Amino acid sequence: MNYETDILNSANKYPVMQEEMDVLLQADHLIPGSVNYTIRRYRKLPQWHIEDTGVLTYHIEKNNPEANYLELNFCISGNIYCREKQTECDFCKFNTSKSCTEKVESVDILSFNFKPSYLTQFTKNKNNITITEQVLSFTHTASFSKQLPLCGKTRIAIETLLNHTYSDILENIFINAQMQILLLYSMDCMLDEKEEINFTCKFLANEADREKIIKAREVLLQHIGEPLTIKALSRKVAINECYLKKGFKEMFGTTIFDFYQSQRMEHAKYLLYDKVLSVTEVFLLLCYSYISHFSTAFKKHTVIKPCELLIH
Repeated sequence: MNYETDILNSANKYPVMQEEMDVLLQADHLIPGSVNYTIRRYRKLPQWHIEDTGVLTYHIEKNNPEANYLELNFCISGNIYCREKQTECDFCKFNTSKSCTEKVESVDILSFNFKPSYLTQFTKNKNNITITEQVLSFTHTASFSKQLPLCGKTRIAIETLLNHTYSDILENIFINAQMQILLLYSMDCMLDEKEEINFTCKFLANEADREKIIKAREVLLQHIGEPLTIKALSRKVAINECYLKKGFKEMFGTTIFDFYQSQRMEHAKYLLYDKVLSVTEVFLLLCYSYISHFSTAFKKHTVIKPCELLIH
């Protein structure tokens, strides 16, 4: 299914022609064995009547495992953006955005396609007891699609992804991390969990402590090539090591180590495939002591050797 085309055409009495669409932003990520995504922002046409939607699609073929995937699709309508960067638009730059002539109403469409080789890192329970574990491990036997309610935390994650200011290598690191957050929230929705979360860790009821855990995640992303110990990380965000580890696992559904390793290996894929760096260059950038250690970690995460990704 082409979610983007279906959404835009369903908003009109007549199909939308490509030349009619004014694309304000576009981003694509197509790396084998990774999360592939497309992000498009269109100028909203007067005749478009589009509601905000989210859809989770689980697709499985018993006789063709290569065709299996989990896809998240989101459509956000009615956001208003300045076409120029704030450093260039004088109205926005001097806080007179109400007078800005560059503001346009938009439709944002985001699609994220997760392959089994990527999702298996999140499946620790081999018994596959819950529907979430069955879906992430691709042991659930039937394909399905499910509407996702766009709760507040999901909207914030999407807005953060759409409005970040990172570019090039840092942009890749940031988007990879945000996609995992959207996956986590979407799996919560699939289980029909309430948006209001009752934390097991009582200290997470304190907003200041939750912000410290979120800050720790940001610090990890800023140090993809400079590994931090948990002790150093806890000092940077001013929280007890034990609280940091427990709070991180509860808020983000993974341990600090697993999250950090996942982000490093996804970034390594990007450097090897998109930037066409050598295996030696990548292992040095990620500050591994030995190239064999890097190759082992990469194969554990991706099921292929780093050199195999260079052959394309």
